[in-house]
Amino acid sequence: MELNGTRAVVTGGASGIGAAVVRHLAAAGARVIALDLRALPAGPDDVPGAVSSVVCDIADEAQVDAAMASARAELGGLEVAVLNAGVGGFGGLLDMEVAEWDRVLGVNLRGTFLCLRAAGRVMVASGRGGAVVAVTSISGFLADRMMGHYSVSKAGVAELVRVAARELGPFGIRVNAVAPGTTDTPMFAATRRLPGYQARVAERSALGGVGSADAVAAAVVALLELDWVTGQVVAADGGVSLWSPIDPAESLPQPPPTS
Repeated sequence: MELNGTRAVVTGGASGIGAAVVRHLAAAGARVIALDLRALPAGPDDVPGAVSSVVCDIADEAQVDAAMASARAELGGLEVAVLNAGVGGFGGLLDMEVAEWDRVLGVNLRGTFLCLRAAGRVMVASGRGGAVVAVTSISGFLADRMMGHYSVSKAGVAELVRVAARELGPFGIRVNAVAPGTTDTPMFAATRRLPGYQARVAERSALGGVGSADAVAAAVVALLELDWVTGQVVAADGGVSLWSPIDPAESLPQPPPTS
């Protein structure tokens, strides 16, 4: 897909990975509307290129449908949807309140479904095809303690993407997902309260360090542009999900760093 001139919506587009996606799409020549709980701020340091922003709680069906209708009316159509909005959570399964489970699943899985459905309807009605990329997480295929509701929600998004790719393919609509690992975003900043966590994760990344929002956004844009790829989940995690707790090489003497 040639992104120049396309019309796009990005959920969670006011910060973090979503804001980086908005910047990348705008730089590619797309017209972008960000859907978020808060409007984009005004000023010279704004996320550039966004036509506008629409305040929307993606867990609310009526708000999603109204926001997508507003975006469609303003843009005149829709070819691209990046479903990025999400929330985190922390807590053991046996102590977790149902309200906390519902909060995370309501945004991450239900909200992604609602936005996928609304954007898909617009694309099908236009008859011009399109491309959707959802942002899931490597936590969707890892077993991280104290993050059960988050991991389940992201695993659900990955399966939603695969099913949607089959259902929407006949309409010329591709559906894929990017699964970030640890990424320097406001959500990741909350892990500073866990002693040594950020340094440990950075050490276990095959490429070293923690990912940036721009690096993940670049992966999102790449998937949007690949015309013969659909139903795929691409890990944009610097290789942190390659780490294995039973790797025998960890018991061998480690070579000194080369630099």
